[in-house]
Amino acid sequence: QLQPVESGGGEVQAGGSLRLSCTVYGYTYSYYCMGWFRQAPGKEREGVATIRSDDSTNYADSVKGRFTISRDNAKNTLYLQMNSLKPEDSAMYYCAIDRRSFCSGGFDPSEYHYWGQGTQVTVSS
Repeated sequence: QLQPVESGGGEVQAGGSLRLSCTVYGYTYSYYCMGWFRQAPGKEREGVATIRSDDSTNYADSVKGRFTISRDNAKNTLYLQMNSLKPEDSAMYYCAIDRRSFCSGGFDPSEYHYWGQGTQVTVSS
């Protein structure tokens, strides 16, 4: 059983930066796809960024050029560097793992098998 644990959330002013981390406990394979999702109150969970085993990445249009996803397999840790934050980025951010051998790195939450508890990001104007 894999258990992702997120950290690094908080409150920041618009234009600021935050770095989220997700440490995965349990046995992991570097070929898993991993991703960051977010959910604001009253809205559906949406994909933010994903990374595949070959380190290819996928970003939502709303965060391209501002967010960077990366992974450190030796530390079993996934990161999300968030720059130029906007109030509309405020949400609970979740780390997720797709354990399939040929995962797509897409934004469909149903394709991800393990989820963290989330870390809150609040951006004030």
